Amino acid sequence: MTQAWTKRDWRSKPRVQMPDYPNQAALEAVEARLAKMPPLVFAGETRRLTSALGKVARGEAFLLQGGDCAESFAEFGPDLIRDTFKVMLQMAMVLTYAAKVPVVKVGRVAGQFAKPRSAPTETKDGIELPSYRGDIINDIDFTAEARIPDPERMLQAYTQAAASLNLVRAFSQGGFADMESVHAWTLGFTEGAGANRYRDLAGRISDSLDFMRAAGVTRDTAPTLHSVDFYTSHEALLLEYEEALCRIDSTSGLPVAGSGHMIWIGDRTRQPDGAHVAFARGVQNPIGLKCGPSMEVDDLKRLLASLNPENEAGRLTLIARFGAGSVGDHLPRLIKAVEEEGAQVVWSCDPMHGNTIKSASGFKTRPFDSVLREVREFFEVHRAEGTHAGGVHFEMTGQDVTECTGGVRAVTDDDLSSRYHTACDPRLNASQSLELAFLVAEELAAARPATQPEQAAS
Repeated sequence: MTQAWTKRDWRSKPRVQMPDYPNQAALEAVEARLAKMPPLVFAGETRRLTSALGKVARGEAFLLQGGDCAESFAEFGPDLIRDTFKVMLQMAMVLTYAAKVPVVKVGRVAGQFAKPRSAPTETKDGIELPSYRGDIINDIDFTAEARIPDPERMLQAYTQAAASLNLVRAFSQGGFADMESVHAWTLGFTEGAGANRYRDLAGRISDSLDFMRAAGVTRDTAPTLHSVDFYTSHEALLLEYEEALCRIDSTSGLPVAGSGHMIWIGDRTRQPDGAHVAFARGVQNPIGLKCGPSMEVDDLKRLLASLNPENEAGRLTLIARFGAGSVGDHLPRLIKAVEEEGAQVVWSCDPMHGNTIKSASGFKTRPFDSVLREVREFFEVHRAEGTHAGGVHFEMTGQDVTECTGGVRAVTDDDLSSRYHTACDPRLNASQSLELAFLVAEELAAARPATQPEQAAS
C-alpha cells in the first residue's frame, strides 16, 4: 500500500477545496511546529478500529458515526462534548439491542474543523468575500480580514482536539458510559409526549438489564458494562495539517495519520488522481469515502484499488449520500461495482448532506422526515441486493438546538431562529438523534435473519 509513497506526494497532485495561504513562511513555520507535536491518536488504536470495522464489513457489527458538522473554537467546552457523547451512547445502546451485534462508535470530534464549500465566495448585502472554510482555516465573521486563511489556526485546532480527546477518553473509561445510566437517560426520552411508540423497545431493554443483574452480570463482574471503545474521525480536508501530524508506527514501520482514528475523503475531493486520495492511500488508518450521485462506477473501481489494494476488511467505508428519493437511482449500481471487484467494504448511510434545503424563513435546514426516508431507502436497497447495510453517519449534537425540522418535538420552520447555533450545516438535536436511533433500530430488527423457532413457526 505504501510502496514509493511519501506523505508529501499529495503536493504534486491537483488540489481542490483547500486555501491558498498568503504568507508561505508563516505556513511553513506552523507545519514545522505541528510536526514536533505528539500525535493525537496512536497506531494501535487505529488498528483496533480497523479490526472492529472489519466485523462491520462482514455483518458482525454495526457502525454509528456522528457528531458536529464543523467544530468551532467559540462553541467549545466540556458540557458540549459530554452531551454529544451521551447521546451517542444512548443511540448505540438502542442499536445494539435491535441489531444483536456490537456497535462501533465513531465521533465526528477532535478534528472536524475544515469544511468544503459549494462556492469559493459568498455575498451579503452586495459585499463579496471568500467563503468560511472552518475554524482551522479562517473565521466565520463576515469581514475581509476574518476570511484570510491563517495557518496559526491549525495550532489552536490541534490544542482543542487534544483537549477533546482527553475528555472523551475519560468519559469512555471512567464510568460515565455505565450501561444502566445510559439506559436511564433513554427512558427519560420515551416518557416525553409523542415518544409512545418507542416505549416498548425501551421496556425490553430494561427487562434485559434486569435479567443480567439477576444473573450476576454487573459492573463489578463485567467491566465492559461501564466502559466503551470510542473513536474519533474527521474529513481530511486540510492536507498541510494532515501531513504535519502523519507519523511512522514504531511497530509496523508504516505511516499513520496522527490527527484522528479514522479520516474520510469528501464527495468534492475524491478525484482518483487528486491530492486527497494521494494522501489517504498511504496511511494505515481506516478511510471513509463519501459517495454522492456524481460518483461514476469506473471512478469507484479506481478508488477501491487505490485506497484498499490489499482488500482488507475494515480499511474502507463507503458513505452513501444521495438524498431522499434518489437512493434507488444510484446505490444499486455502486453496490454492483463493489461486488464485481470482490471488494470488502463497509456500507454506511449519510442521510444528511443530500437533504439540505432552504426554509421559508431563510434558514438552511434538513427535514427529519427526509433524513429518515433516505435511511429507509438505504436499508431497502441493501435488502434487495442481498448486501449488508453496515452503518449510519449523522451530523448531530447533544444540545437542544433548532436546526432540523420535525421529530417528536416537532421543530417547525418558525422555531429555527430560536436556537440555530451551527457554524455551517444544520444538525439533528439530542431528541431527533435518539428518535432516529429508535427508527433505525426498527430497520435493523427487520433486517435480522429469523431465528430457528420463528422459521419453524412460519
